[in-house]
Amino acid sequence: MIFAFHIGFLEVSWVDIVDVGLVGILLYQVYKLIHGSIAVNIFLGILALYLVYLIVRAAQMELLAKILGQFMGVGVLAMIILFQPEIRKFLLLIGRSAEFNRGNIFKSLHNWRYGYHDDFDIHQLIEAAKSLKATRTGALIVFSRDMELKFYCETGDWLDAEVNKRLLLSIFHKSSPLHDGAIIVYKGRIKAARCVLPVSENDHLPAHFGLRHRSAIGMSETTDTLVMAVSEETGRLILARNGKFVRGLKLKQVEQKILEYFHNTEPKNWDEIPVEPEPQEPEEVKA
Repeated sequence: MIFAFHIGFLEVSWVDIVDVGLVGILLYQVYKLIHGSIAVNIFLGILALYLVYLIVRAAQMELLAKILGQFMGVGVLAMIILFQPEIRKFLLLIGRSAEFNRGNIFKSLHNWRYGYHDDFDIHQLIEAAKSLKATRTGALIVFSRDMELKFYCETGDWLDAEVNKRLLLSIFHKSSPLHDGAIIVYKGRIKAARCVLPVSENDHLPAHFGLRHRSAIGMSETTDTLVMAVSEETGRLILARNGKFVRGLKLKQVEQKILEYFHNTEPKNWDEIPVEPEPQEPEEVKA
């Protein structure tokens, strides 16, 4: 084995350098994954307990080391249970990057060559969004490119209807029995309405964000979707993607973002969209 350099009695090889570098990248990705959620506190608590266990074992405190060792013995199982949402997000992130699914590869090649052909009239949606904003009607719309999201569809009512302005306005009208919850759009059709979405646990979201906005961001955290939310109090619109959100977009920009998502031509900086600072006065009390 070829050694890179020596530090005292330690012999450091190129394999060791690569090993440390990969561990550093892995820890950084884990930090990005749990940053801003309650999982950070749980992770720090487990880490502190493990450090105490190492100190106790080094000090040869047999009884205390044995007790703490029992906790460490089930540590992997406990972490799987406690970090189930974060592990799911991590695996989803790997799945997005790998894209080994043969159907997705063929679909991507088809879209690249022939363009996006799903029966989806984006202008109907934008016109509906314009009316929703003008009348301050709350709305929550999930766009899915590759997944039918059956689990979330089953929490609501199945529709399987085409996307058009009149139907969208009817669903989200305040007197409609379907206006609570979200609609899911897949392959150019509204698959279901009144769907229940996961709520984001991000502690850094603006305090005036209500359940509608937090559900939009939570859904984008756990699935490969683009989510649009319209505030019931102010009529303002946000788009959520990969746990980030952007607001203050004009309808033409909203249309562009949706088309980029469906065409799989999103800019690489989607994950780096900065969270805007909170306004001086609350924009909304609830969503």
